[in-house]
Amino acid sequence: MDNTEHKTASSDTLAMKEQVVEAIKQVYDPEIPVDVYELGLIYEINIFPVNNVHILMTLTSPACPSAEEIPGEIEMKVKEVEGINDVNVEITFDPPYATDMMSEAARLELGFM
Repeated sequence: MDNTEHKTASSDTLAMKEQVVEAIKQVYDPEIPVDVYELGLIYEINIFPVNNVHILMTLTSPACPSAEEIPGEIEMKVKEVEGINDVNVEITFDPPYATDMMSEAARLELGFM
């Protein structure tokens, strides 16, 4: 693969990652009027060969009542992105969630600023 092909592959992955982020932003914690991406619940988004997506995320607490629904909804929304092959959503509580992980927009929306 020459340099041009590598740059195209990188820009394709970057464009797909942006589409994945936009899909994730359609998912909300039912108790909080801010999407899960802006809440800071998404720790990593990795796109592997053949457009397999791995998302590492957390929840606001281990006892989150939406623990079953949110990851499934993220998986469903990301699978709707054209070209995505498979989606794996992994939950972690390391590091534990803290409100300082929220985006500035989310903190403003929720009155933390």
